[in-house]
Amino acid sequence: MKRTMIGGQAVMEGVMMKNLDNYAVAVRKPDHEIEIMQGEYVSLTKRHAFCRLPIVRGVVSFGESLYIGLKTLTFSSEFIEEEEREPGKVERFLTKLFGDKLDGIIMGLTMCFSFVMAIAIFMLLPFWLSDLMKGYIPSYSLRTFIEGLIRVGIFLLYIWLISRMEEINRVFMYHGAEHKTINCLEHGEPLVPENIRKYSRLHKRCGTSFLLFVMIVSIIVFMFIRVDTLIWRMLLRVILVPAIAGISYEFIRLAGRSENRIVNALSKPGLCLQYFTTREPDMEMLEVAVAAVESVFDWKAYQEAMRNGEIED
Repeated sequence: MKRTMIGGQAVMEGVMMKNLDNYAVAVRKPDHEIEIMQGEYVSLTKRHAFCRLPIVRGVVSFGESLYIGLKTLTFSSEFIEEEEREPGKVERFLTKLFGDKLDGIIMGLTMCFSFVMAIAIFMLLPFWLSDLMKGYIPSYSLRTFIEGLIRVGIFLLYIWLISRMEEINRVFMYHGAEHKTINCLEHGEPLVPENIRKYSRLHKRCGTSFLLFVMIVSIIVFMFIRVDTLIWRMLLRVILVPAIAGISYEFIRLAGRSENRIVNALSKPGLCLQYFTTREPDMEMLEVAVAAVESVFDWKAYQEAMRNGEIED
């Protein structure tokens, strides 16, 4: 199977695809037309040698993914139909103050709040719950392992709960469309919905797998880093998040390029989790995913090169 450097994410009623420095988001509007926004972002890993170091590049990639994700998510939200209502005094004041930038500012603040809540729920809450067991479980290693299990359990519960929301279900369908389209591309078949729909909605480079590995890697990291004071143990759960993300990125990067049996076995939990975070898309969703790919990648030329043996695994 031939692999590409294309990755993406689902947005509201659409798909974002990124290839090297170029990205594009395609959105299905209420009138069923497809709207496309294209952009370019040159990664820090290309501009600074330090950012290309192992683990560091993972931290950089994670931050850049959040930035591009926020930008494309803001774009897709502009096409969501809302009930007509009279804006309140506060909303009118903020609109007058910030103008067209208001939606972006609100989305940015929402993302910041979500990030803080994620740290509190997935990092600090499991630590606090495991620390309550100190009187019953004196072993630090065992408590840290239990903390990790609680963290994974909370994460799985969160995924299961949001997967039952109707709005999120549509995002998960577009997530499935993204994966199916990339899988079809990497198998060398023409990108038409009839071909794409037969491929798997699971993919080893998925962000869902990345997040699960963050949870698992955190267990190992916190077992080896010990401090005496409670406040420092809590702070380390926050400070080390970038390093843990960087380590997790290295594995996902390896998994996306390798068919090694051990790597494939370690990838299985993340792939299984994608059964919750992806859904089978309809044909219109597949068309949106194809439109996003075609805005950043000449797949016909790529597949022609594959047939001529010009591209190696």
